[in-house]
Formats: sequence, C-alpha cells, structure tokens
Amino acid sequence: MSTPSATPGTPPPAVPSPELAAAGAADRAAPAPGGSPGRRGALGPVGLVLAGGISVQFGGALAVTLMPRTGALGVVTLRLLVAAVVLLLVCRPRLRGHSRADWGTVIVFGVAMAGMNGLFYQALARIPMGPAVTLEVLGPLALSVLTSRRVVNLLWAALALAGVFLLGGGGFADLDLLGVAFALGAGAMWAAYIVFSARTGRRFPQADGLALAMAVGAVLFLPLGIAESGAELIDPTTIALGGAVALLSSVLPYTLELLALRRMPASTFAVLMSLEPAIAATAGFLILDQALTATESIAIALVIAASMGAVRTQVGRGKATAARAADR
Repeated sequence: MSTPSATPGTPPPAVPSPELAAAGAADRAAPAPGGSPGRRGALGPVGLVLAGGISVQFGGALAVTLMPRTGALGVVTLRLLVAAVVLLLVCRPRLRGHSRADWGTVIVFGVAMAGMNGLFYQALARIPMGPAVTLEVLGPLALSVLTSRRVVNLLWAALALAGVFLLGGGGFADLDLLGVAFALGAGAMWAAYIVFSARTGRRFPQADGLALAMAVGAVLFLPLGIAESGAELIDPTTIALGGAVALLSSVLPYTLELLALRRMPASTFAVLMSLEPAIAATAGFLILDQALTATESIAIALVIAASMGAVRTQVGRGKATAARAADR
C-alpha cells in the first residue's frame, strides 16, 4: 500500500504516484540545482525512491505477520497512531488561523487516508500482496485516465483491464472475492486521497496538513482497533512491531521521497512509483512465501505498463500545454 510524502510548499503525493500525472503536477517539479544532472548524479534520487518503495512494501509484509496478533484493524490503528505522533512532533502544525473550509478539507483527507489504509490491510489479510497492490493501483490509474481526457489513455485503461482479467483468471476464481473487493475499495479511497491531498497541500504549509490528517485518521481508527484487538493493542511486543510497521510504511518512505523529490522531476518519480506492484510481489514472496504464477506475473506487468503509460502521457500533455502557453 501505499503512503504519502511531502515537499515544502507542495501537496504530499501517494505511493505509487500516478496521481502526480492526474493532478498535473509532474511539470511543476523543479530540476536539480545546477542544471540537468549527469548519470552519476541521477542515481542518488532514483535509489532513494526505490528504497522508499521497498520500505513501504516490506513494511506491509511485516504488517501481515502482525495481523494474527491484532487483526487488520489493529495493525492500521498502530500504524496511524505512531505515524501521527511522529509527524505531529516533527511538523508541529498550527491549530489556529484556519478556516472552516481548511478544517473540512483536512478532515476529509484524514477520512480518505484512514479508509485507504483500512481497506488495503483488510485486503492483505485475504489475498497476496502482489495482486492486492495491483488492484489498488487501479484507483490512481483510473483517476489519471479520467482527468487526462485523451484517447490514447483508453489504450492504457484497456491494458490495465487486461491485466486485471489475467490476474483474476477470468473470474478471480483463485482469489478471495472479499479481498478483491477490499483492494478495489482501497483504490477508490486512494483516488479520493489524491484529490484531497492536493487540496490540503494548497491550504496548509509544508506537511502540516498531512500531520493533521494523519491524526484525524488515527483518532477515527482507534475505537476500531480497540474493538478488534482489545488489550493486545497495548502489549509491548505488539507496540514494537506496530511501530516498526509505521516506520517502514510511513515515516521512512516520507523522508526518502522528500529527499528524492528535491533532486528529480516529479514525472520521473511517478514512473518509478508505478513499480510498486512488482516490489509488493517480491516482498510477499521473500517474507510471506507468496509465490506468483506466470499468468499473475504477466498480469502485474500489464498493470505496471499501463500505469507508466498513463503517467508519461499526462506528462507529455503538460509539456505541450506549457509550450503552447509560451508561444502565446
């Protein structure tokens, strides 16, 4: 699953990030200081992005091992609580001086974040990580296709649907249908998260809105986590494992992606983040022994290709629009 990062003055993107294309943000990212980086200079930020993606997905795999102790809702509660505490301490957001519209936006952002995480972890409890992330990424991909309004994006949509068809073996016979529904629901919430992350970023400075939204999500999920996990939620071992999940899935990726986005174009960042389903499948195989069939691997590759294609198409559209504006 996925998680946000933030750069000063910009909305926090999610992971993976076709939303950068959907929101038209790809061409607003500034290049690295000093002109175009050379080959050696480009390896640094690419490594940071990949490290962030690996951290997110291996954190998700660790969360699956924690679920027998706390349940999916308990894991989400611990993750959101720890991440909220860390972000509030680091950002120290102002609580005064915001309008009702500001608070309404950040609350909806927090609800979308909580829903996205909750549904995704419910999916992880039922289906392997690779298929879960692949189905989830359809939300951002659909948002990118719908907002671009270009015929070529119908090709990317068809490619993604072909991947989903293969993933389900023509009918999802080998996957838990409830898990599939949860993953698709997480994708829909991810699309809502994308929209409101951008709106929150415009209303709150730096990562203040993200920290407040994370706190909203944590408060919303706390009763659910207590109801499902009970006293297990305050067990020291459980807290330690939950903290590790939060650090791997939220805090560390935020930091790595923040550093990367300062040194690479957002369009490159978005393409790299489209590799998340493959990273998730690898983490599931190495940690959870979730092997994929050849058909499932091809299906995931098709969805990744569709995601990358949609990102590149939207980037090209943004550059063409900028060029026409410059000519006028």
